[in-house]
Amino acid sequence: MPPHRAGGAAGGGDTSAFFAATLVLWAVSVGFEIGVRGRRELAPVAAGFAFFQAANAAVRASVSRDPLFVNTAVSLLHSSLTSASAIFVLVNQWRNKGLENMFQHEELFGGSWIGAYPALCFSCGYFAYDQLDMLRYRLYSGWIPGILTHHLILLICFTLALYRNVTINYLILSLVCELHSIFLHVRKVRRMAGFRDFNRKVVKLEWVLNWTTFVTARVTCHILITYKLITDAHKFGKGIELPLALLGMAGMNLLNIFLGLDLFKAFARERNQQRHQD
Repeated sequence: MPPHRAGGAAGGGDTSAFFAATLVLWAVSVGFEIGVRGRRELAPVAAGFAFFQAANAAVRASVSRDPLFVNTAVSLLHSSLTSASAIFVLVNQWRNKGLENMFQHEELFGGSWIGAYPALCFSCGYFAYDQLDMLRYRLYSGWIPGILTHHLILLICFTLALYRNVTINYLILSLVCELHSIFLHVRKVRRMAGFRDFNRKVVKLEWVLNWTTFVTARVTCHILITYKLITDAHKFGKGIELPLALLGMAGMNLLNIFLGLDLFKAFARERNQQRHQD
């Protein structure tokens, strides 16, 4: 998940109203599926929302009341849990079926690896929580906030996939990028906690892990998913799954470019600061 930016822009009232309305519609839809249609398998969506809301309250009560710090700390928790879940699902499937069978089109499109469905539900609940938290405390900027748009697209893609029970495994693969988000959030929490001039060896290791996971878990993973979608395009039916998946991955790859530029600027800025201190 990309880093959050604080502070609503002028005219943010109209923006927040739109995103708040879409969030309400999403909640009504999920509530209808669970309560009226009896889709109990979607219950982890509500559980995920409640869990991260409770984590927010716990951090706010025991650590800090700064909305941005609390939000980032909970995002770190989500990244840690989600990346661990995604890796567990992948390793378990690899041991059971082997790499060759894991990435067949039928497996990625119509299958659901053990633990993949509830893990995706739980993460979907987090994105709904995070959208609400950012709207509540205006932790976004711009007339069309990138982070709110990012979350809205994810909620649409995840929820449609969960409703139709398709592309579940594709989406689990896309969540491997949360491994990189751990180090994004660790860096941000460290600096917000006042440890800007922390042990240089630790900071250097933090940057090594940040860049390594950015390239492997985020950029490479998303490029490979995009490549697989394109090469298997003829195997998809005439539904919306392929266009929606390609559009989502195009957005993710574009987001990775901007994120990489932001990382490089932050890295260069910290190196310059260290040189001046020396």
